Amino acid sequence: MDDLVTPRLILHPLSPDEAQRLLAGEPDSDARWAPDYPTAGDTAGARRFLSVCADTGNPQPFGAYEIRLRDHAQAIGGLGFHGPADHHGSVTIGYGLSPSAHGKGYASEALRALLTFARAHGITCVKGDTDHDNIASQHVMTAVGMQLVAEDERLRYYEITWPGRAATSEARS
Repeated sequence: MDDLVTPRLILHPLSPDEAQRLLAGEPDSDARWAPDYPTAGDTAGARRFLSVCADTGNPQPFGAYEIRLRDHAQAIGGLGFHGPADHHGSVTIGYGLSPSAHGKGYASEALRALLTFARAHGITCVKGDTDHDNIASQHVMTAVGMQLVAEDERLRYYEITWPGRAATSEARS
C-alpha cells in the first residue's frame, strides 16, 4: 500500500515487521525517528496492530500508520484504525504525536487525511475517544468535524458520519 501524503506529512502504513521494530525501539537503517519517538501511545498502537494481524491477518489499509514529516521523513507519531470496519461500516481510530511535535497542527492534518481516506474507501462512520483532561485531542477531533456523542466517567466519545450514508451510533456505558 502507498503512503498517504498531505502538504506537510507522510502517513506511512506500517508493516508487521516495522511494528515489531517499533516495539523493540530499533529503527531500521532507513528510519528517522524524532528524539522523543516512539511514545507509549505509539508502542500501544503497534501492539494493537500486531494483535489484529495475529487474529485476522494484516488489516491494511485499515491498520496502523506512522506519521512522518514530509520535508525530511522523520517519524513524529502514529495514527490508524483499531481494525477493519464492523458490519455497519464503522471504524475506530487512534492517534498521537511525540511531545516535540505538539502544537503545530500535525494531528489535525493527519487525522483529516485519514478521515478522507476512510470515506473514500466506503467507511460510513469513524469513532474516537479521549480522556476528559486531554483538551488538545478534543480540539483535534472537533477541528476535523467529529462530534461529541457520549461520555462516561473516563472518556469522551467522538464520531463523524457522512450525509447519505447509513450509520448507527452504538450506546456506550
